[in-house]
Amino acid sequence: MTRKPTVLIVEDADLLLEVTIDAFQSAGYETIAASSGEQAFAIMEGAETIDLLLTDIRLPGTIDGWDIAERARTRLPALPVIYVTGYSDVEPRRVEGSLLFLKPCRSAKLLDAAQSLGVGAGWAGLA
Repeated sequence: MTRKPTVLIVEDADLLLEVTIDAFQSAGYETIAASSGEQAFAIMEGAETIDLLLTDIRLPGTIDGWDIAERARTRLPALPVIYVTGYSDVEPRRVEGSLLFLKPCRSAKLLDAAQSLGVGAGWAGLA
């Protein structure tokens, strides 16, 4: 039996987090949500499976989206990453094979990006 791809969504704006979760769930993804870098790190430590990381760059606390992606890639070297940001005054540190979108960004564009990274429609992950 095929399982749904799981996306970890890291976003500190509650409304954006809700809208993004709804869009991905409606498109057939499992979602795990975090509103800070610290929470994302804790989730990554305990998560059985993460197939896609979608992270805001500017987050509360000392851990930003760049840090989250870098740590995720040490655990899962081939993990697809999508960054979203309204503004970042920090020099970009994108991981290889990632995509970056500026806010505001339509959910459909993020779903298309997930599929372009190989996670979504036609995805072949197994339970």
